[in-house]
Amino acid sequence: MAVIETGYARARAITARAGRTYYLASALLPRRQRRGVFALYGFARTADDIVDDGADPDTATAALDALSADLAAALRGEAADPLLAALADTVTGFAIDPATFDAFLHSMRMDLPGAPEFRHRYATMAQLREYTYGSAAVIGLQMLPILGVDRDRDDYDDLAAGAALLGEAFQLTNFLRDVAEDLDRDRIYLPADHLAAFGVDEQSLRAARRRGRPDGPVRRALAHLIAINRDQYRRAAPAVAALPPRTRPAIAAAARSYGDILTEIERSGYDVLSRRAVVPTGRRLGHAGRALLWPR
Repeated sequence: MAVIETGYARARAITARAGRTYYLASALLPRRQRRGVFALYGFARTADDIVDDGADPDTATAALDALSADLAAALRGEAADPLLAALADTVTGFAIDPATFDAFLHSMRMDLPGAPEFRHRYATMAQLREYTYGSAAVIGLQMLPILGVDRDRDDYDDLAAGAALLGEAFQLTNFLRDVAEDLDRDRIYLPADHLAAFGVDEQSLRAARRRGRPDGPVRRALAHLIAINRDQYRRAAPAVAALPPRTRPAIAAAARSYGDILTEIERSGYDVLSRRAVVPTGRRLGHAGRALLWPR
């Protein structure tokens, strides 16, 4: 048990450092569910850091393979790493489908140069969804049992679809916020066909990055993708509303805070090329407060 407790403490620290919106929203959850969120986020961030830390492809591939093998061992009850012991405790305690982690690691390999799955450009939204299914949608599915959603509910399929969609909405918001950072890492997560509809291609994106400000076509393309992103949040809202009252405020607060990133991008004149849109802590606290007042 000491190993598991150490793992939860480590996961909490990772979430507090790297996932401020999730950390704040998780404070609205009961302790057991909150720890589950930390374990999921801690694992996801660990995998993401392996891919993003700049190591050579062979080293990163070996590290991701080792993480995958260690996860499999942890799910068999043979965890050596405290973080994975905590994750296995969460998976077992909440009956999370282990196959969702296979999908997640597939998407991580899509970010890994040299891997057969590697892709750093996406021609269409359909191609992008292959990535976001594993990187984000399955995390929504992993969250459902933590949030107390019973698989025997008559509306479970609708809730699962909404949870997956909300995960993808969070991910698209990240992509819109992090255009400059991703470009600097030679990655473009915005679908090329949607950009091309406004006369934007990789060359014009890079030119805007060098200028440190978007031109008219880039602003219009970003406005279009923000509209798509807002529609994702709108379509996911009924699933959020149908969550158990005890856990619903946490997800409602996270959705409002993430959606507010889009507002910050608009307020900046769609400048995602010289700055990173951030929702002030006070406003995120306000989202949490309003979520608590949601009628039960």
